[in-house]
Amino acid sequence: MPNIAAVFKQEISRLARKEVRHAMLGLRKAAAQYRRDIARLKRDASRLGGEVTRLQRRVNGGAAPALSEAEAERLRFTAKGLQSHRSRLELSAADYGKLIGVTGQTVYKWEHGAARPRKQQLVALAALRGVGKREAGARLEKLGAKAVAPRKARR
Repeated sequence: MPNIAAVFKQEISRLARKEVRHAMLGLRKAAAQYRRDIARLKRDASRLGGEVTRLQRRVNGGAAPALSEAEAERLRFTAKGLQSHRSRLELSAADYGKLIGVTGQTVYKWEHGAARPRKQQLVALAALRGVGKREAGARLEKLGAKAVAPRKARR
């Protein structure tokens, strides 16, 4: 004859699993809905962030928005990146320096690793990153600096 305690224990376990499964069904549905809501909110936030950036560019006339103190702390600098950006804009070190507010010699030292820009200069460099050749030329003219004529495209 089977042990009544063991049979009773098995029956309790079976009923408990059944109740837990029933209770978990509602929780799973709620969690799935929360995940969908979170994904939708992330998409909306991303879309609105892009819209804010686009509107700031329109208001600022293409200038990059000002960086917060926390964003300024996270800026990175590489000499190679500065050198490639300056060559992409086809500007002399002096003209590039005028856009940032430093001398051409300072830009040269940054590019060759002899010095590093300060935080305020890093912010100016970050604001200049998204600028193209035409915009850089226009800013130089606005500053009253004599811009060097861009070289012809290499093949």
